[in-house]
Amino acid sequence: MLMSTMPMPQALPPDSLEDDDADLARRAAQADVAAFEQLYRRHHRRLHGVIVRLVGQAGARAEDLTQEVFVRAWQALPTFRFDSALSTWLHRLAVNTALMELRTRRNRPWHEDDAALDAVATPDTASHAQLGRDLDRAVASLPPRARAVLVLHDVEGWKHEEIAAELGMAVGSSKAQLHRARGLLRARIGDSI
Repeated sequence: MLMSTMPMPQALPPDSLEDDDADLARRAAQADVAAFEQLYRRHHRRLHGVIVRLVGQAGARAEDLTQEVFVRAWQALPTFRFDSALSTWLHRLAVNTALMELRTRRNRPWHEDDAALDAVATPDTASHAQLGRDLDRAVASLPPRARAVLVLHDVEGWKHEEIAAELGMAVGSSKAQLHRARGLLRARIGDSI
């Protein structure tokens, strides 16, 4: 897998990342594998985190979906128009990949990987770290559609109309699923949030 074989990226100043991403994307679109590897190293952790939050599985399947995002990105880069930042485009690609996974697995059982969930939360202090792990586990334990609505609405900032269209449900169902997810979270982790 790419994640385990590539060295970690060197830190760049935040203002140069977007310009550098655009340059790397243009080079990668011309089949420059080294440029694509740099983009991968720079963005894979954030995209993996989005997938884990949406799909609820931090194990091998989330890694597979992350790899799938980058395969799709490699294939689509020649048609990328630079209307938005590359990071925005990659993020949307990750969300769409996770949502497709949710649609295909709608009626299949879900198994969680608690050990991998520990790696998702990285708060500053020990107590915050525990709270982060508890919250990640609680979110991961939600029913798939409720989890997807919660993550898309509360984490990704989508509107109910967008969620409803993407998940194939009524706007009222999106609102009801969000209410359900929040209630289940409160019950599972209590007043510690």
